[in-house]
Amino acid sequence: MQTLPLRSKVLRNGLKLEKCILPTDDIEDGFHLGFCNGDEITSIATFFWEDYPDDVVGGVRLRGMATHSDHTGKGQGAAIIKFAVNELSSQNASYIWCNARKIAVGFYKKLGFEVISDEFDIPGIGPHFNMIKPLT
Repeated sequence: MQTLPLRSKVLRNGLKLEKCILPTDDIEDGFHLGFCNGDEITSIATFFWEDYPDDVVGGVRLRGMATHSDHTGKGQGAAIIKFAVNELSSQNASYIWCNARKIAVGFYKKLGFEVISDEFDIPGIGPHFNMIKPLT
């Protein structure tokens, strides 16, 4: 899978590629988006239908979002989210949600996501918040 090297570098502190596979990578109706700079994938995200616990149906979960450090702040991640919002809105999704790293909360807020949980720690990765973006 082409997303694994970037996941390893940005999200998993250089773990072996096979350790960067998400259990939902091959889920039916899920999809991966990437932003390319020439032949290099520089920003990625994975989306799949999954309702947030205790929330309404029609949810889509965002996982594995990463942008190469040489390309942060250039709008690549925002372009991926905006594309996904358009696609998922046309498929009648109600919202997108994610476990956002604490350092990425500002990025998601600029794109209309709201924090919906207290801070929590994912062992070996760090502090996170659950965030949601309504689509309807």
